[in-house]
Amino acid sequence: MKRIVLAAPHSGSGKTTVASLLCLALRHRGLSVQPFKLGPDYLDPTHLGRAAGREARNLDSFLLPRARLRELFARAAAQADISVLEGVMGLYDGRDPLSDEHSTADLARLLETAVILVIDAGGMARTVAALAAGLRDFGEGVRVAGVILNRVGSARHADLCEAALAQVGLPVLGFVTTDEALHLPSRHLGLLSAEQARWDEEAALCAARHLRLDAILEAAAAPALPLPDAPPPAPHRVRIAFALDEAFHFYYPDALDELRLAGAELVPFSPLHDLRVPADADGLLLGGGYPEMHAAELAANATMRRSVQAFAARGRPVVGECGGLMYLSETLEDQEGQTYAMCGVIPYRTRMQDRLTLGYREALALHDTPLGAEGTTLRGHEFHYSALTHAPTRPAYRWRAHGGAEVLEGYAAGNVLASYLHLHYAADPKTARRFVDACAAQGTP
Repeated sequence: MKRIVLAAPHSGSGKTTVASLLCLALRHRGLSVQPFKLGPDYLDPTHLGRAAGREARNLDSFLLPRARLRELFARAAAQADISVLEGVMGLYDGRDPLSDEHSTADLARLLETAVILVIDAGGMARTVAALAAGLRDFGEGVRVAGVILNRVGSARHADLCEAALAQVGLPVLGFVTTDEALHLPSRHLGLLSAEQARWDEEAALCAARHLRLDAILEAAAAPALPLPDAPPPAPHRVRIAFALDEAFHFYYPDALDELRLAGAELVPFSPLHDLRVPADADGLLLGGGYPEMHAAELAANATMRRSVQAFAARGRPVVGECGGLMYLSETLEDQEGQTYAMCGVIPYRTRMQDRLTLGYREALALHDTPLGAEGTTLRGHEFHYSALTHAPTRPAYRWRAHGGAEVLEGYAAGNVLASYLHLHYAADPKTARRFVDACAAQGTP
């Protein structure tokens, strides 16, 4: 079960670019590659998946219990020749600055996997060795196998860095030169998805030629992990329509799999392009995405907005996460101050703002919802630039902020749950089963 973690000193070092190049190079060598993204990111996995030709999966040790994380990893990794795991932030950056809990280093230890450091070598030579040695020696139990130099100016520059790294006993496992053809553009929530920012594959393969694949494959040797039995597929009991288009596409593959295992047939539909919710749907899932970038088109599709409103009014379970909450609200105000009508399922209004809200949350459910009973504790993640224009009137969750202040968030009433929290249903199969049971209890329209 070969596997390797790509980590860096900080965000912006080029982990996604280098990890994607590695996936592409290994795939063109004839290997099947399973990509993973550490942390709760939805966008980087699209680039990894495109390069590997296989859907990338998220691994997050806050959202997923540790034993569950190892199980999901082992099951997916067993289907490929090698797994490439892209880290999150800096190698030791986790939930707080006093420990590396929930960091890339923490996950590398948990999965008994060696780390390759991706270092932006621009403007450096000998200092690369000091940086790499510091990262190698800082944390106990982290095995650093070598370095990939990113954004080097030339082969000569790479040679200078390699000579310095040899002094601290760290091999260079490849380098990537500065190349605008490899630039991955971004916007306010992070990188553009692979569907919106496509590489020239020939240029990418050319850039990947300096990766030392034989040495990387040797470093990827790792002990076998226990392989759990695959759960038996459940017969379809319900059909859950889930929004999937340019405006809504933030879903964890393992979370969708958990709904399928619970007996759901998942039916994609487009709030942008379709006219109505699929007629035979028993439940509705609206994930995150970029509704603010498509607000005019969403508002113009009044037939779909009325269909969503009618679906909720019939008592069918409706779950909206982040962008889904924005779409279920009465109005959405975009970055230019233009206000657009949304579905009006929940009595809230949302507005784009300059301040990013992000972080892990341990939330207490204040009401019974399609995902959990009142009093259930759920772990989730927030990452959004929009906010309610007013305090929530029927909050779904309560949690404590870092300073100890109580936070009330979301909307929960009967069959409707809308929240800024992104949940990972695979963390606890009971969450997916409750959603499917709620759909089954209503019967097919």
